[in-house]
Amino acid sequence: MKIERGTIAAKIDDPYPLLYTEMRKAEVENMANEEHLKTIQQGKSVWNKWREKHPKVAPDLSYASLSGVVLSGVVLSRTNLNCVKLSNANLSFAIFREATLSNANFSNANLNNANFEGANLSRANFEDANLSGANFSNADLSSANFSSADLSGVDFGGADLNWANFIFAHLVRADLSGANFTDVNIGWTTLGDLDLRKVEGLESIKHIGPSTIGIDTFIQSKGDIPPSFLKKAGIPDEWIEYTKSLVGRAIEYSTCFISYSSQDQAFAERLYADLQNKGVQCWYAPEDMKIGDKIRPRIDESIRLYDKLLLVLSEHSIGSKWVEHEVEMALAKERDKKQMVLFPVRLDQAVMEMKQDGWPTEVRHTRHIELPPV
Repeated sequence: MKIERGTIAAKIDDPYPLLYTEMRKAEVENMANEEHLKTIQQGKSVWNKWREKHPKVAPDLSYASLSGVVLSGVVLSRTNLNCVKLSNANLSFAIFREATLSNANFSNANLNNANFEGANLSRANFEDANLSGANFSNADLSSANFSSADLSGVDFGGADLNWANFIFAHLVRADLSGANFTDVNIGWTTLGDLDLRKVEGLESIKHIGPSTIGIDTFIQSKGDIPPSFLKKAGIPDEWIEYTKSLVGRAIEYSTCFISYSSQDQAFAERLYADLQNKGVQCWYAPEDMKIGDKIRPRIDESIRLYDKLLLVLSEHSIGSKWVEHEVEMALAKERDKKQMVLFPVRLDQAVMEMKQDGWPTEVRHTRHIELPPV
């Protein structure tokens, strides 16, 4: 059926008649094949038999409204299902292998053990869907919405989930081997019994809110989860350090407090970034000081908690009362624990030229101080 420009818009009070007409025209031109639609409306048995008789036909059910249908076990492989409406449908054990399902709506659908292997599901909506045991291996799930979905035991092996949304999702016992999670959104997400080492783009994930990460996930991942990911997920620093012991590894002393003058912040930022990239957990005021924190108690607590104090030593820090207090705390910790805590990084000659007594002189006499590489 061909629709001429303006015929639909002429019948309605639409302030944008041409735009409306073009949208409707595109939808009509991409409507489901009437024969295919009538066949699937007769149920799974009729549809599957029809598929067996016509193995070379690529069915077209695009834009079809099939919300609430019961099609458990239906075979929809290599079917055009773009923009199909399947909300509240029962599609358990359905087969969607290599189907085209961009912008499909599966909200509240039952899709347990469905097979979407190799399917195009870009921008598909799975909000509140039951996807337990579903197979999404090698599927295109870019910008898909899994908000509040049950993803227990799903197979995301090799799937592209770039920009997908997992807010409030329940992701447990899933296979994430080679899955691309670049720029994925998570928040209030349950991450249980997962091996996060196999995920690509883990550190690019956007944390909209805190998430729940099970101890079984730490164990499955052998403790090899980027500290920056854990921190953004809401895991406390002390717990991040402690979790290493859960996987049979001794707690490593690889945490540090960065002490610096605000006038040396550019260098401190570079230092912080480099250490984070090397897996060293750092306390850095711009990242770790929270609104409402009492500054002095928070700093004192952090120096006690973190294993080392890394001092950015410069003319500016020598004149800083805050740095002086932090250094004195570190030196007191050294005396108490009888081990080295303070490690200076010298930026200029100021400490070498000082003649009066004080903490800079003590640091100069008790530490090997070199300028950092340019």
